[in-house]
Amino acid sequence: MPAFSNLLRDARNVELIRLLQADPRTPLSELARRIGMSAPAVKERLVRLEESGVIRGYRLELDPAALGLPVTVYVRVRPTAGQLPKVIALAQSLPQVVECHRITGEDCFIVKVHLSAIETLDEVLDRFLVYGQTTTSLVQSTPVALRAPPLPPGAAAAPVPKKSRKRRG
Repeated sequence: MPAFSNLLRDARNVELIRLLQADPRTPLSELARRIGMSAPAVKERLVRLEESGVIRGYRLELDPAALGLPVTVYVRVRPTAGQLPKVIALAQSLPQVVECHRITGEDCFIVKVHLSAIETLDEVLDRFLVYGQTTTSLVQSTPVALRAPPLPPGAAAAPVPKKSRKRRG
């Protein structure tokens, strides 16, 4: 069973993360209202979640196709002996490479690349082929887009604060 951060044992922290996953631009005051805490208390919780590494950052998600990069490919790279550091350096230097993971198995890397057209694929592959073999897979569709990992099971949602009602008498 995976070890979750102790901060995720607190239902309000989990609820904060859920709210931010739904809309990372939610104002602090709105987050505070939704979990029934003061804005400074929520800010303190967010800082602790960030400092612990549970929250690594906030990012802007761009649509590659809208940027003129409608073709996505995954390239598996199997470097020849001694070429591993060069593959890493090349992947880091190419703007078309948006992810590069060192993996187990026969290949050493899987690289995600966005391209303007399939005709530009050779340019990228030729750069990697200097250092080893490549195997390419063209993305046809994305049934599951990038999403956050699951939050710990059993972490109950934070109680929603009850609004005080004045009785008329």
